[in-house]
Amino acid sequence: MTNELLKQLKEKYKALGENPETYLKGLLHAKPLNYWDYIEVDTLLDLQKPKTDFKDETVFIVYHQITELTLKLMIHELKQINAHEDFSSEQFFAEKLKRLIRYTDMLITSFEVMTEGLDYDDYNQFRLALAPASGFQSAQFRYLELMCTPVINLVNNEGKKRLTSSPELDEIFENIYWRDAGYNRKTGKTSYTLKAFEEKYLLSFKSLAKSTRGKTVWEQFLKFEDPSENLIFRMKDFDHQYNVKWSKTHLKTATKYLDKKGKTKKATGGSPWKKYLHPKHQQRSFFPNLWKKENILDWV
Repeated sequence: MTNELLKQLKEKYKALGENPETYLKGLLHAKPLNYWDYIEVDTLLDLQKPKTDFKDETVFIVYHQITELTLKLMIHELKQINAHEDFSSEQFFAEKLKRLIRYTDMLITSFEVMTEGLDYDDYNQFRLALAPASGFQSAQFRYLELMCTPVINLVNNEGKKRLTSSPELDEIFENIYWRDAGYNRKTGKTSYTLKAFEEKYLLSFKSLAKSTRGKTVWEQFLKFEDPSENLIFRMKDFDHQYNVKWSKTHLKTATKYLDKKGKTKKATGGSPWKKYLHPKHQQRSFFPNLWKKENILDWV
């Protein structure tokens, strides 16, 4: 160890108000770091708990866990965008969008694991043991949406017709698009899937909507006085891939397993999946003002 490096280490711990010698002596007893400990491999590989004996249920579980980890990577980037304060250069913002697009592409292409990787008959048996759980209940999916755009943009056209002229946050959440998957506005009945989901996460969704007000990806983008065509393209690309292309890929997979052999099956959460999953019904766009001259559904 060089004197300069030793000096830097001592300065580091002194700046923390700590005794450098305590930490340096501790290194004498510290064990070398192993890959399996650092990545928590044993814990990670023990997280799959199938509810049936069908072998492909493990594939189903692992795939969804990979999806949640990918969403975590995206949220990691979004937190940095929400906290960004320097809008004199597009470089940081463009790089984060590039990463978000890359992760979204992972979500889209990895769906082949589900589309082609499950036995049709086995899936339609073990899925019955999963009710009323549903991928709809992914909280990270909702956190990501709320970090990308003002919550009012997550209300579709029919929902906006029900809003008052100056809706408060509670009213907006009452009409947010994802409630269409579990709330019947004609009967007033709420599915258990939606009820349990809102009981666990609704307060955190509202808290996030408040804390990101003025800092969502869309609102941060608006702080650039004259955004380049490249930055605009990346914004639109991310919006289209996440809200249209990924949704269509999900719909394609659901159609294969739930709308085949002459009978349309219900989703495990009970939602009208054909309508709910299709982007033309969700009408979700993070950056709707960028699509005034074209339709996000038709963009390539």
